[in-house]
Amino acid sequence: MEDVIIIGGGPAGLTAAIYVERAGKHALVFEGNVCGGQIVNAAKVENYPSIKEISGADFAMNLYEQAKNLGAEIKFEKVVGIVDNKNYKTVKTTTGEVQAKAVILATGASNRKLGIDKEKEFIGRGVSYCATCDGAFFRNKSVAVVGGGNTAIEDAMFLSNYCSKVYIIHRRAELRGEEKIIKELKEKSNVEFILEANVTKLIGDGKLEQIEITKNNSVTQKIDVSGLFVAIGQVPGNGAFENIIKLDSYGYVDATEDCKTNVDGIFVAGDARVKTVRQLTTACSDGTVAALAAINYLRNK
Repeated sequence: MEDVIIIGGGPAGLTAAIYVERAGKHALVFEGNVCGGQIVNAAKVENYPSIKEISGADFAMNLYEQAKNLGAEIKFEKVVGIVDNKNYKTVKTTTGEVQAKAVILATGASNRKLGIDKEKEFIGRGVSYCATCDGAFFRNKSVAVVGGGNTAIEDAMFLSNYCSKVYIIHRRAELRGEEKIIKELKEKSNVEFILEANVTKLIGDGKLEQIEITKNNSVTQKIDVSGLFVAIGQVPGNGAFENIIKLDSYGYVDATEDCKTNVDGIFVAGDARVKTVRQLTTACSDGTVAALAAINYLRNK
């Protein structure tokens, strides 16, 4: 039987594995894709303390190797369910079952995509899903933000301090974000609203250079931009656990800063849980908190 099974090999999960191993327990990490999570797609990471600049891929690899060198076992298998047996948990994967004394969910959340051609190709080359991560790279350039909720308007406000021009594009006639921020944006000379519109095409040779805007199924204009920030929501990876873990209406694990779920012995870390700030540093912080909570749980059993 394993000490701690960690579901997800992103920054939260790998940080949890490091702390579990350093506490003298064994960590088994299941990752259904590639280690590193969303940060792998970041061309540059410049907001992690003590590291001036690093690629997302290199950051993820360093974290992976650190966890492995400490003794963590990492298996590239998809987890499809958990059974609570009270004193232990059964983790079901696509290839079998494994028992553990404690489980940490670090399944993360994926950014909701526009679903148009070249979107994936231009990630890190003009397309971004995190303004606070990548906004500084577009200083004095024109960018667009897609979305109408709080994340989108907060992104636009942040970008308006760096960029020469910020377009806010939303498919509805009205934005859904906080009215105070919307009012402030309307007073900015470098912010322009394009409502009842969709981005339907990305144009560029190796990097984003233009976006095509469509209204009422007709192309209305093409805009020169260096960056497109997509803020139309995220999709948490908790669907396989909804029968056992309490989730909110959006599918995030309903847990607070202590990273404990409604089930004893099951913890959560990173973007998969209900939280306000989803950044690389907060994911690693959650991994630490969840791991130490799991270790404390094991010691008190």
